[in-house]
Amino acid sequence: MDRPVTLAAVVGAHGVTGEVRLKLFGEGVAALKRYRAFNDSALSLDKLRDDGKGGAIARFAEVADRTAAEKLRGTLLTVPRSALPPLGEGEYYHADLVGLPAVSTTGEDLGHCIAVENFGAGDILEIERPDGKRFMVPMREEAVREWSNPIGLVIDAAYIG
Repeated sequence: MDRPVTLAAVVGAHGVTGEVRLKLFGEGVAALKRYRAFNDSALSLDKLRDDGKGGAIARFAEVADRTAAEKLRGTLLTVPRSALPPLGEGEYYHADLVGLPAVSTTGEDLGHCIAVENFGAGDILEIERPDGKRFMVPMREEAVREWSNPIGLVIDAAYIG
């Protein structure tokens, strides 16, 4: 399925000419510059620059002034999954992990991945059990032995909370 993948979010207007401030979810401005259109081509990127604070300043062709820019606050900028660059061995996109079923190395049904977080020390998967309880697992080789679609996530039994 070619579901949309969120790369950034509009956090507000910048100046009076229609530029917007972006919160980036990818690998910086350079990675976002690969794309010219977002949200099924509803927004066409004219200009993009680093804001010096980990975000970006963007101008879209469809946004003419500050009022229009303010209306975009909270808008998520998405591209189809198929538009993302191919992955190398051992790499993954967070969007590919969310929703995958999770099983233990002993075959126990653990539920499914509902989120991928990163608090600075590496990615952490949040797994929701069938009973609604949740636990977290570090996305490291010794904890998550395998991940793929449709197999899902195979989690070492020692890391199950």
